[in-house]
Amino acid sequence: MTFYELEAFVTLARVLHFGRAATELNMSPSALSRIITRLEEETGTTLLNRSNRQVSLTKEGSRFTLFANNSLEQRNDILQSFSGTADKVAGILPVYASVTACYAVLPLFLRELTARYPSIQLSIETGDPAGAVQAVREGRAALAVAAVPEDGLSSMETISIRHTPLVYAAASSGPYTEVSGSPQDIVSSVPLILPKAGLARKRFDKWIKSRNVHPTIVAETEGNEAILAIVQLGLGIGLVPQIVLENGPYKSGFVIHTAGNALGYYDIGFIRRSEITGTQSERRIQQAVSEILHTVQWEQQE
Repeated sequence: MTFYELEAFVTLARVLHFGRAATELNMSPSALSRIITRLEEETGTTLLNRSNRQVSLTKEGSRFTLFANNSLEQRNDILQSFSGTADKVAGILPVYASVTACYAVLPLFLRELTARYPSIQLSIETGDPAGAVQAVREGRAALAVAAVPEDGLSSMETISIRHTPLVYAAASSGPYTEVSGSPQDIVSSVPLILPKAGLARKRFDKWIKSRNVHPTIVAETEGNEAILAIVQLGLGIGLVPQIVLENGPYKSGFVIHTAGNALGYYDIGFIRRSEITGTQSERRIQQAVSEILHTVQWEQQE
């Protein structure tokens, strides 16, 4: 296997889509598929589960991703030592974030990172916030933006930066712009679009069970943006953090219905491993990220 093949595999492991990965690598999807086949033949195992609709890493694929990332970082370290730039903070910082986080949270972080460490480049994987912690645990991301659980996360450092309530959103041109009654009445009488997983769904399921409420769920999907896309069709009201409706393309076109105190607030924040590990290059980048996370006045951005 070559570094070129490892770079191709790491890119595919990050985006989990042959077409997008091939475009990023400036090659055809068939050429990328041949590289993966060669790697699987050489390793003697299946690295990816492939179908017409999606790509996912096998258990062995996750282990190979760590190996590939470490190999590429060690190559960068040795090349930097040869060029006399071994002490320079430089390299790739893999980040996992939802689309909302990309325009509501990351801009300030990116400005600080660029100003202090211009040789660090972000590699962003977008996806459902519910997958953020897993992305960090698997090593696909060194930093993620997601809802921070109230009781924290084992072996993870969490830094809360925004406080936002969970609300129900309705399309302003749809049939659910006016709803009345208690949260129980609303949930019992109006069709709902809910996240499949994550903190919001866990809270919702716990709440309806405690109140013996029987909601009508018309759709379940991954990611807040997908929820709002279905809400715009007028099929029901969607459960999302209010921050999603305060930024970017979702500032208009929706009516907010409060969930009261039933589902509480979201703490949005950064998540990363507590322990700084890896190659010299990776450790320097992690230390740089830690410096930024602990010195920026995030609350002033609310």
